[in-house]
Amino acid sequence: MTTIPAAAPPAPRQSAFRTLLGTGVGNALEWYDWNIYASFAIYMSRELFSSKDPTSAFLETMGIFAVAFVARPFGGAFFGWLADRIGRKHALAIAVIFASGGSLLIAVCPTYHQVGAWSSLILLLARLIQGLAHGGELPSAQTYLSEMAPPNRRGLWASAIYVTGSFGLTLGLLFGVVLRDTLGSDAMNQYGWRIPFAAGAVLGVFAFWIRERMEETEAFEDEKKAGELKKSLVREVLKHKKIALQVIGMTCGLTVAYYIWSVSTASVAQKNLGYSTNDAFGASIIGNLVFMVSLPLWGMFSDRFGRKTNMLIAMIGCAVLYVPLNNMVRGGNEFWRLVVAICVMLVLLGAYLAIAPAAYAEMFPTEVRATAFGVPYAIAIALFGGTAPYIMSAWAATPNRFMIYVIVLLLISAATILTLPETKGIDLSYHPKFNPRPDDVATS
Repeated sequence: MTTIPAAAPPAPRQSAFRTLLGTGVGNALEWYDWNIYASFAIYMSRELFSSKDPTSAFLETMGIFAVAFVARPFGGAFFGWLADRIGRKHALAIAVIFASGGSLLIAVCPTYHQVGAWSSLILLLARLIQGLAHGGELPSAQTYLSEMAPPNRRGLWASAIYVTGSFGLTLGLLFGVVLRDTLGSDAMNQYGWRIPFAAGAVLGVFAFWIRERMEETEAFEDEKKAGELKKSLVREVLKHKKIALQVIGMTCGLTVAYYIWSVSTASVAQKNLGYSTNDAFGASIIGNLVFMVSLPLWGMFSDRFGRKTNMLIAMIGCAVLYVPLNNMVRGGNEFWRLVVAICVMLVLLGAYLAIAPAAYAEMFPTEVRATAFGVPYAIAIALFGGTAPYIMSAWAATPNRFMIYVIVLLLISAATILTLPETKGIDLSYHPKFNPRPDDVATS
């Protein structure tokens, strides 16, 4: 009698820790890069631009900072295409190498006194590379994490994106303070500002090493086996242009409110409202820590009550409380006012941001998930988030005008969210509405 050997047990799936670490380390690098550029712009302007007009040099440095936002939609398209055609993990690995290369280029950039205007051109090139990487990082990371997560805990897992991003932002902020206090102004002007960019380049290599060892998602592998990836990506993306417009609509209010309250409010309070540097820095740190703690709680809430509930709480809550919290900050320069206002607004925004990766991923079918989300999302960030600080500055003499602008965008986002179906817990290996399998059609 012949004994049939038992089938080999399936290979173990990648651990939750490895999934969260692989997506989180690159996401933290993106936010770290963004923050250290803004923090060290004053030193870079002195070294990489002509010293004849310091004000103009600083504005040119910040102008190059804004150029990275312009590159984001192109990064979303390019890395989204990579993620939808060669795999999520490969797109993540390549994106982090781009980000690391941009950081290294800034760290070794020659000064204006050495090469003249070439220094600013090299800086521009570095920021364009980073802008491409950052435009592709978030859609690729969100898609990967959402597809790897258990359907009934996808909201909780999705919250890791903004937890790690906020950690990277806070790390960059603390790094800058430590360097300034340790090295002093002369050393910071000469070489100290290069150190955080060099550290970012090293962190990028570490992130690449982790990401190349991650598993591909089952949803992508299933699409590859089914031959769905042979379809024209452009044609498939154009099928979902209505949903792409919904992404822009639901994101416009979110991105403006987040950029203003996570970064700009503390800075404006220090420059224009009489708050001390320590109060502004402390309120920003406390606000981001409270924000990070709230994210997993909001993720679990959405896994039980749905994505739309979370997003509407965020957008309507922020619209209702925007004026009272803004008036609280402007009503005096006591530390507690700034802390309470920032914390309340960031916790409300956290209701949306915690589950945004899951909500966006659940809107699109697998074969176009990264591209169809990444491009409109990057456009929304560039048009609304990237311009928010400049619009706020331009309307500084009439702050009520800017508040109305933000509230209108928040209400547009809320109205857009109301048009969406609830997608909590759907199977991401296909999309039941937009990409049904033949057996689904037969039984519908």
